[in-house]
Amino acid sequence: MEEFPPGNPAIQAVDEVGWMTVFIICCVAIFLIIAVVLTTLYVISYRQRQKKKHNFGIKKVNSSEKGFLNFRKSSPVSNPDKGSHYLKKSPSPTGIKSPPGCEPNNETHLSPCEEFINRRPLITTSPQLPRKDNEVDDNPELSYSENEDGPRLGKLFFTIKYSFEKTALIVTVNKCTNLPAKDSANNTSDPYVKLQLLPEKQHKVKTRVLRRTLNPVYDEDFTFYGVNFNQLPILTLHFVVLSFDRYSRDDVIGEVLLEMENLDLKDSEMCPLSLIRDIAPRSMKLKDQGRGEMLVSVCHQPAAARLTVVILKARNLPKMDITGMSDPYVKIYLLHKDQRISKKKTHVKKRTLNPVFNESFVFDLPRTDNGLAEIQLEFALLDWDRVTKNEVIGRLNLGGPKCEGSALHHWKEIQASPRRQIAEWHKLKE
Repeated sequence: MEEFPPGNPAIQAVDEVGWMTVFIICCVAIFLIIAVVLTTLYVISYRQRQKKKHNFGIKKVNSSEKGFLNFRKSSPVSNPDKGSHYLKKSPSPTGIKSPPGCEPNNETHLSPCEEFINRRPLITTSPQLPRKDNEVDDNPELSYSENEDGPRLGKLFFTIKYSFEKTALIVTVNKCTNLPAKDSANNTSDPYVKLQLLPEKQHKVKTRVLRRTLNPVYDEDFTFYGVNFNQLPILTLHFVVLSFDRYSRDDVIGEVLLEMENLDLKDSEMCPLSLIRDIAPRSMKLKDQGRGEMLVSVCHQPAAARLTVVILKARNLPKMDITGMSDPYVKIYLLHKDQRISKKKTHVKKRTLNPVFNESFVFDLPRTDNGLAEIQLEFALLDWDRVTKNEVIGRLNLGGPKCEGSALHHWKEIQASPRRQIAEWHKLKE
């Protein structure tokens, strides 16, 4: 390699960089890296906090959506007597069913039904050990024969206390005795109890199902948080005793209503109030009330072999819910020679005794030379319930041997006036 002699003008001296300058540059670089990392971590954590908002799995309700009782919103709740855990609720023995009209194949000419909202209540339940199917309750002296020929549907035993410290109402479902057998083949039932706090219907809970017993023992605690002591006089505890059915809707055994206005719960935290109530049949509410009326319009089109049925509205329906309302909907069956060949149903109208349906349905008729002579229409107006069996409020028959009175007059007009919509009010029957 060629070496340059000293003093060569092509060579320039370079100033030496001091160690202090290198140290300062390194410190500045390290500081910038740390600042970038900390800023990134802060942004990530801030976004996570914005997503969580400390809801603890509870959907927040706007102030406009609150019930008139305005139960206090509580922070994450737990039952200190049964160990710490977040909001828990007994599993539904029957699952969740959608109201009629919400199925994807519902054949109506109107818009889809309103969104079905299922709110979660602030309820905790005590953990319970599962019971074996072959486990038999004590008290064999309680016989089934008392329930065979009368309204006696057994008794419900439960305990109530109020906790001022937790601002909570605590209900213990102890047991039921001498229930009727809903499984006639085995002379037994699969009972469970549904409980809600009225008139604020967001607080709902269920016990577990006990298999093959007429004297179930539950001993399950249910805690209703955010219930102020001065609100108790306007509240009602509503118990419904049901028998679970794996293959169809659960059977309603009966119900118990407890108005809390006359209960003294001041010292109940130390001395819980033990109560026993007879289980009453739910069907009793229809005996003192009429079944209401329904306005129906029908048009027969002989050339197209078609019936157009319009369910317009109903009025003066009985109060099927303890809140003084019903959730009515209508089923329509087309019969040919006493056999059902088609079925339609309307949407559910929530919390009303005078529903307006305005829903139209088209039935294709079998091709016969007898016109409407072998055709019948059956109408069943029912009260919808999310968990229990939907109860029939009333029925109407147009055509057939059961048709009489105003229904018979209406059916004759339909036959005599083809291609015209004929509307008429009808009283619903059992």
